[in-house]
Amino acid sequence: MSPFVILTGALASWVTLVVLSFIVEALRPAPRPPDRLAWAPAVVPRYVDIGGVNVRYITVGAGENVVLLHTLRTQLDLFEKIVPDLARHFTVYALDYPGHGYSDIPQTAYNADFFVRSVEGFLDALDLREVTLCGVSIGGAIAMIVAGRRNARVTRVVAINPYDYARGRGMTRSSWLGRLITVTSETPLIGETVMRLRNFVIMKAVLRGGVADPRSIRPALLEEMYRVGNRRGHYRAFISLLRHAASWEAATEAYSKVNVPTILIWGDRDWSTPQEREHDRALVPGAQSATIENGGHFLPLDRPAELRDLIIRFVGV
Repeated sequence: MSPFVILTGALASWVTLVVLSFIVEALRPAPRPPDRLAWAPAVVPRYVDIGGVNVRYITVGAGENVVLLHTLRTQLDLFEKIVPDLARHFTVYALDYPGHGYSDIPQTAYNADFFVRSVEGFLDALDLREVTLCGVSIGGAIAMIVAGRRNARVTRVVAINPYDYARGRGMTRSSWLGRLITVTSETPLIGETVMRLRNFVIMKAVLRGGVADPRSIRPALLEEMYRVGNRRGHYRAFISLLRHAASWEAATEAYSKVNVPTILIWGDRDWSTPQEREHDRALVPGAQSATIENGGHFLPLDRPAELRDLIIRFVGV
C-alpha cells in the first residue's frame, strides 16, 4: 500500500473522529440549574452579576465572613461536608467561578488573573468586609494572590493544597487519565476533540485521583459534576484553564506581599511534593502550616472534620 493511500486513510479517519466529537458534544443533555442543593435543601442558590457575568453562590450562617473557593473543574458543592458545620460559627459564602458549575461561561482566557479578578469582583459586588478567604487548589492560590495584592477586604487566608507548581500541570499526578487530559489539552484541535469525546468513566477516574479514599466522593456528586460539563462552552473553558496553567506558578510572585495571617494546609497525599510545599511556606511571610494525614487534593471531601477544625481554630472563634 502506497504512503499516499495510508496518509489519505489516516486523514479521513481523523476527520471522521473530529466530526463525530462535535456530534457527541451537540447531543449531550445540559443540566438545569437546581433550585435547591441536594445536600442542603434549605439553602437556595443565588446569582450575582460580576462585570456582566452571572455567578452562582450560596450564603448561610452568621458571624465573620468566610468565602470558600473551590478547585479547578469542580464547583461550590465541593464543600458540602464542611459548610453546615462552618455555618454554625461564620457567615459562609461559596461560589462557582465563571466557567464552572452553574455560573456563566464567558469566552475569555481562563488564566490566574481572570480568576483573581472574578473573586475580587465577587467580594466587591456583595460588599464583603473582613473576609477570610479559604480556597482549595487554584482556590488556595487565588486566596494568596488576592491577599498579595493587598485587597483591603481580606483579613485572613486559608490556602489548602495550593495549585501553583509544575507549571500548573499538577493534575498530571492525579492519574494516568489526568495526565492524558492535561497533555492532550495543550495541542490545538487534538485537545478539543479529546475533550468532546469525554465520558463519565474518565471524569470519575480523574476526580477520584484527587482523594485518598475514593469513597470520599458521593456517586451523586460525581455525576453532578460530570453533567455540569455538558453545559454549552464548559469544555472550552476547561481547556483554556489547562492551557493557561503556567500562569498559576507565575502568579506566586504575589505571595511575598501577603500581609495578613495565613495558614497553608496540605493533605499528606496531595499532588504537590514536600519541596513544593516548603517553597510556598517560605514565600508567605509568617505563614503557619499544617498537614492532614490520609488526605488527598480534595481535602473538604477527604478529611472534612480535620479541615473544619483547623479553619475554626485559625479564624479564632
